[in-house]
Parts: sequence; structure tokens; C-alpha cells
Amino acid sequence: MTPSDTPGGRGGRWSDLERPPLVEAALRRALVRPGGLWTELDVVQATGSTNTDLVTRAAAGAPEGAVLVAEEQTAGRGRLDRTWTAPPRSGLFFSVLLRPGAAGVPGERWGWLPLLAGVASAGALSRAAGVDTALKWPNDLLVTVEGQERKFGGILAERTGDAVVIGVGLNISLHADELPVPTAGSLALAGAVSTDRDPLLRAVLRSIEEWYGEWRRFEGDPGACGLQETYAAGCATLGRRVRAELPGGGERVGEAVAIDGDGRLVLATEGGVQEPVSAGDIVHLRAVS
Repeated sequence: MTPSDTPGGRGGRWSDLERPPLVEAALRRALVRPGGLWTELDVVQATGSTNTDLVTRAAAGAPEGAVLVAEEQTAGRGRLDRTWTAPPRSGLFFSVLLRPGAAGVPGERWGWLPLLAGVASAGALSRAAGVDTALKWPNDLLVTVEGQERKFGGILAERTGDAVVIGVGLNISLHADELPVPTAGSLALAGAVSTDRDPLLRAVLRSIEEWYGEWRRFEGDPGACGLQETYAAGCATLGRRVRAELPGGGERVGEAVAIDGDGRLVLATEGGVQEPVSAGDIVHLRAVS
């Protein structure tokens, strides 16, 4: 009999003792409170994509602060229509609904929201899991596994009407033989002191609430609220020579030197030209000196 055949075996779909289920009622008691950002919280056993589901709810008038968590996503989506899948209860897969316009934040500043979610998630997980985390522009979260940077999380923001839905996917307890690609990672593989998803989710959502509150207080100004500086401080892309693979084809190569006021990555290309990149896949070409 293999471990996955045993009642508590790692491959067991609903009986994996290493991966206990999230308790919706407990999370609601801890996070949904009068005057707080989070107004409703639901945990579902499985869905295609929490972002897709919450976009639908947003169109139907769901309030700001709605949170949808899935124990398993069967069609999770990342940037550029990529998929994100993982074993049930092996990670945190959730989306949140925000309506920043209601607080007077200009629409041109909403592009900072996925970067805000990255800063909030990385900081919370560093503290709660005891693991050094880093940000890869624009929406990846990194940990170090066996001396190598590995992606363990990603963020997807979708604008729908006057709302923004932000999806977060984080590999928490994945083992090496469960990784979708060899270059992926997880908090467990990075040596986390805890892979209990309940306190980790609480920490991330509280951190998002704190950062979002400050960002709204300054009408989305990333410099005034400290977001731009904090993102740059935690961004592993800065200071490196990178290749930006642009949407629709084409690429730019240069040294990543800054995150500008619009959240764009500024590259110093050959000839001393500084060129901002607003979207694309970034490939780190050399380690930080």
C-alpha cells in the first residue's frame, strides 16, 4: 500500500491530515467585523477560478470586501491566460473584491493594486512563516529553495466596471514531486516554520487590509503611502539585467533600475536610454551583484 492509499496519506483527496481544511466560520469570526474591510467570506471546496466567480458576483453588486477562498481550483488563471493548478488544500487560492473608486481613488492609480497585494502578501508570509520572500515584477512571489529562486505565488487583478478583483495563488505545502514545473517552489520547500493555512490566510488578508487602507487614505498615491518604496525594497528584479518579453511580441533588454510612479518597471537599455515597461514577462538574466 502506498502512502496515498492510506487514510491520512499525502495523496488522499479529502483525508490528508497534513492539509486540514479551512474552517469558514472561524475565518469569518476573525476577519469580518464592523468597520473593517472584509464584509463577507466564503470557502468553497472546489471551483474553476475564484477570480471568475468573484467577477460575476461583482457584476451582480457584491460589496467591497467580499472574499472567496477555494480549497481547490480546477481552472485557476494567471497572467496571459496561463493556468494555475495544485493539489487540494496544498495552498491558498483566494480572490478579494475592491471598489477603490468609492474612496475617491482615481482610476489611473488602480494599476497599483496587484503590486499592493504582492507587498502585503510577501510581508505577511515572511513574518508568519519565517521565510524570506521577494517580489518579481510585476506579479510573482519568490522564495529560495536549495539556493535557487523559485516562484511560489502569483497575483492576477481584473477590472470589472467600478470594481477590481484580485486573485492570489500561493503554494504552501507542496512537496517536490507535486510541483507543476521544476522551477516552482513552496513555503514548505523553503523551510517555513509553519504551513498551517489558517493563520497564514489571516495574516495575508489583514496585511492587505492595512495596506489598502493606507493607499486609499492617500487617494492611491503610491509614494505618499509608502507603497512604491516598499515594493522597490522587496523587488528582486531591481538591480538585475533582465529581458522583458512584451505582449504581442518583441522584447527589451536592460538593467531594471526603478519602479516608477505608475508601477512600471524602468529599464536602462543600451545607449543610456531609460524605458518604462508596463506589461510583460520578465526573465532575470543574472543574479544581483
